[in-house]
Amino acid sequence: MVGMTEDRPESVVRTWGNQHDYLPAAGRDFLLPGYDLLVRLLGVGRVYDTLIAQADLAAATDILEIGCGTGNVTARARQAAPSAQLTATDPDPRALARARRKVGHAGVLFQTAYAQRLPFADGAFDRALSSMMLHHLDDEVKATALREVHRVLRPGGRLHIVDVGGEAHHPEGFLARVTGHDHAKAGARLPECIREAGFDCEVLGTHRLRLAGAVTFYRAARPVA
Repeated sequence: MVGMTEDRPESVVRTWGNQHDYLPAAGRDFLLPGYDLLVRLLGVGRVYDTLIAQADLAAATDILEIGCGTGNVTARARQAAPSAQLTATDPDPRALARARRKVGHAGVLFQTAYAQRLPFADGAFDRALSSMMLHHLDDEVKATALREVHRVLRPGGRLHIVDVGGEAHHPEGFLARVTGHDHAKAGARLPECIREAGFDCEVLGTHRLRLAGAVTFYRAARPVA
């Protein structure tokens, strides 16, 4: 789930006609109960597992997740780093309620927040996670969100991202064609956006999901100096 700023409500995020200033996890509020089933049908669980493995959370003490949705990545992060403080954010209160029930409260803070307006101090985290949400933001707000994550990460901290698209030679999936989103083009621009926010960026690999098409993994590190 992703949000928009109050002064640019039309162009910040693709809301698919929703009345919110964010896109709900399943695209519509009434579809939210079926979101986790859709995730399983699309095979996204393997993507989440890969993201968590790449993030090396066992070495982290303070972890931030932006756009946590119903808590699928949050639950995996809690398992991977049981002693870390985990903060999971999303603008959708319905999705957060489901995430709380799924994950519980031990060592996890769930907070309503937009990625482009993170209510945290500078350098509060040493890891950040983003799964399948940045492509919903337009370029300007995506850049703001990435700068915000850069701000709240400590020097040497890392942001781990998985998002749709990323390589032009991977054909678009069925869902991308239905929604009209040019994921390949948006994904191709993402490394540049990450670097412009102040990160060192590495593309870790691209996988193909049934229906959803290609997804790409990125590691963004905040330089120490």
